[in-house]
Amino acid sequence: MTGRGRDVKPSTGRGARPSASVMNPESYTCMAEVRTGVDEIDRRLVALLADRFAHMRAAARIKPDRDAVRDEPRKAQVIANARAHAEALGLPGDVIVDLWDRLVEASIAYELDAFDRTRG
Repeated sequence: MTGRGRDVKPSTGRGARPSASVMNPESYTCMAEVRTGVDEIDRRLVALLADRFAHMRAAARIKPDRDAVRDEPRKAQVIANARAHAEALGLPGDVIVDLWDRLVEASIAYELDAFDRTRG
């Protein structure tokens, strides 16, 4: 979710919090709104990461053996997809590639651990 086309509830002063469904950084007038918006996005990102890691647990359960966990062609495809999507949104592709490389490596490590816990 990008927050495009959304409005911020009127500021109620220090520490005003945009609602989870209503954020528009272009209308913010103070750093408290910016920080609150970032905090909300971070909460959403962590929830999405929990969903992603649930998929890694499923992969660990489904893959036939531990060697199948690391799939370099799939890793390259995931990172290329993230770059393309980021660039389509006007984001710096190199930054997204760096983040996604770290995310995919962390996901692989998590999946290996899940594989070992369930099959070890």
